[in-house]
Amino acid sequence: MKKDKETEIDIEVNHTNHYNQKNHSSDKKGNDMKKWEKKKLGDVCGFVRGPFGGSLKKNIFKQNGYAVYEQQHAIYDQFNNVRYFIDENKFNEMKRFELTPGDLIMSCSGTMGKIAIVPENIKKGIINQALLKLSPSKKVLNVFLKLWMQSESFQDSLKEYSGGAALQNVASVAILKNIEISLPPLPEQQRIVSILDEAFAAIAKAKANAEQNLKNAKELFESYLQRVFENKGQGWEEKTLAEISDTFGRGKSKHRPRNYEKLYGGNYPFIQTGDIRNCNHYITEYSQTYSELGLAQSKLWPSGTICITIAANIAETGVLAFDACFPDSVIGLVVNDKLADRDFVEYLLQSFKARIQALGKGSAQANINMGTFENELFPFPPLKEQQAIVKKLDALSAETKKLEAIYQKKIEDLDELKKAVLGKAFRGELIKENVIA
Repeated sequence: MKKDKETEIDIEVNHTNHYNQKNHSSDKKGNDMKKWEKKKLGDVCGFVRGPFGGSLKKNIFKQNGYAVYEQQHAIYDQFNNVRYFIDENKFNEMKRFELTPGDLIMSCSGTMGKIAIVPENIKKGIINQALLKLSPSKKVLNVFLKLWMQSESFQDSLKEYSGGAALQNVASVAILKNIEISLPPLPEQQRIVSILDEAFAAIAKAKANAEQNLKNAKELFESYLQRVFENKGQGWEEKTLAEISDTFGRGKSKHRPRNYEKLYGGNYPFIQTGDIRNCNHYITEYSQTYSELGLAQSKLWPSGTICITIAANIAETGVLAFDACFPDSVIGLVVNDKLADRDFVEYLLQSFKARIQALGKGSAQANINMGTFENELFPFPPLKEQQAIVKKLDALSAETKKLEAIYQKKIEDLDELKKAVLGKAFRGELIKENVIA
């Protein structure tokens, strides 16, 4: 089954690569770049930047009426989910910002440069301050313009001319209007769009297969993990984590103490919840350090400690690969190796993750506390059986990670291939005869 899926993906990727190579090698046959014109973007479409934020204060919004389109509509290329509305008087006052089918909208702040074409039959409405509306002239197809704006060439220009430190904002309309576009005749635009549609459909199919295979590989391991701890044999006993540990408790240091600038930046690794969430069984990296000044408020936990998050992303686990400190949003568990196998305990906690997370309480963020783990009973077989289970799980985990790496690489390669094909399109390197079958 796995081989069939991998073969299917390889065929599609190779087919698309072959198409790409053929187009590149044949570009002298029928693509006359002399007919392409250099134009300023402002010469081929109209620009309207969304109104000032003060024009659309929340107190004017209605339950129904004329839609106010936001960044989400450009980012996700959907126009159905509308949160805000204005009445007819406000709409008429802001008529300049009205969207019409065939216009393009572009996100202009934060998640910048996402493009969507306004479809037919949308709810009548206007753009908000975070969008740019582009109305293509008869010189350019809106689909061609959208694809060109998605290319690295345009996106790089956008970043170059845009400012903002933590949150980037699109450059002024005057600057955007002066970005150059190489514009072929309309029939050539249509031909390029048609070829790209077919190429992207093949790439999307291959990517969907790779993503499904990646998901299947992860689910295979999770399913096996669950079965191991559900099918308890003779001699298994229910125990608390405290019963199989030498040390069991919360970290003592606060995440951001009042005098944190004196405590952080020292000689001791300081583990945060993100370091645990992003690790693969073993915590080998850390994003912060702790100084000697803070050790009176903290504790240095030994290498081999199992760390468990109890705030935000709860019940994530990892084993320390070095001595480290961590905050009180993390529980530390030092396993007594005469009573339990450390790696068995970590796998066990992974299998109980969903159950523990369901016990989480809190409104904005789910949280659990020390009591959740102090009172929870976990199944433990005899020590030798624990070690045998770990050996099997380690082997399966290693194979799963290999598969995940293969599929993840395929997904990344397909994303790069899409960028490459798009780049070739706007250099005049797509040939009509070489459409993907």
